[in-house]
Amino acid sequence: MTMHTRTLGTTGPQVSALGLGCMGMSGMYGDADRAESIATIHAALEAGVTLLDTGDFYGMGHNELLIGEALRTAPSALRDNALVSVKFGGLRDPDGGWSGFDGRPAAVKNFAAYSLQRLGVDHIDVYRPARLDPDVPIEETVGAIAELAEKGWVRHIGLSEVGADTIRRAAATAPIADLQIEYALISRGIEQEILPTLRELGIAVTAYGVLSRGLISGRLTPGQQFAANDFRAHSPRFQGDNYRHNLALVESLRKIAEQKGVTVAQIAIAWVLGRGEDIVPLVGARTRERLDESLGALDVPLDEADLAAIESAVPADAAAGDRYAPAQMAMLDSER
Repeated sequence: MTMHTRTLGTTGPQVSALGLGCMGMSGMYGDADRAESIATIHAALEAGVTLLDTGDFYGMGHNELLIGEALRTAPSALRDNALVSVKFGGLRDPDGGWSGFDGRPAAVKNFAAYSLQRLGVDHIDVYRPARLDPDVPIEETVGAIAELAEKGWVRHIGLSEVGADTIRRAAATAPIADLQIEYALISRGIEQEILPTLRELGIAVTAYGVLSRGLISGRLTPGQQFAANDFRAHSPRFQGDNYRHNLALVESLRKIAEQKGVTVAQIAIAWVLGRGEDIVPLVGARTRERLDESLGALDVPLDEADLAAIESAVPADAAAGDRYAPAQMAMLDSER
């Protein structure tokens, strides 16, 4: 494995070609082991991964505290190389439910203050609203982040799950480093309008869900049961006929992976890596074993024949079911 670097747009930082998405370490996919989570973050840093991604609402602050502990206990050289990307604005209740998103300028600064404290850092490397607040113009939300940047609390501004019009308005307000959005073999909606807009404006992509929440990891089975506190228990792509259809796509992909002597997960990650130097996949590894597998994708070359075979096995729009439940899909500016 050789760690390469990519740059987040024309104004953003240089980061590792793969980032570590830490959400799953705070219970979104069932229970996680705290010690193993911290060991996985340390292993990622040791392997040259510099980009750690979180959200202040992951586990209601748990994920930021976890990352803060991992950074505090890492060797100083590794800690100094780490860049933390934070999403903010998700409103939750004590039962874990969702109440919407808050992008008001005062709330932006309030969220940032708490994140800085939980993470134990003096600045946030990339700060982004998790979703568009329909009641607050994006110019006001981005403007508030720009004020934080002027004071040194934030280094770069990012966006998440917004559409082309919102991207343009945000970029006209302040420099935008990247858009974080789901992008995978079976989640290719950004290719129509969003990705061309980003490339026109010099904005990068940090792609989450590159394994579609494990759906195209090659490790799930038709009879898989998901705990009630697992996102997938309520996701349309993991239900009934949708699930069976999607697993059939995985089996088609598995044949290609086996021919190359790699895992299904590695070929799926390698596909996203190959979509452009302006795209940085975030892998949601919760264990060192899964991290090692993901890092192996960096050394999986895909030639034109491979890409054609993958496209034939898993065509665009081949997946059955939306990527979120209806209530959450309605919150996505990127899907409008």
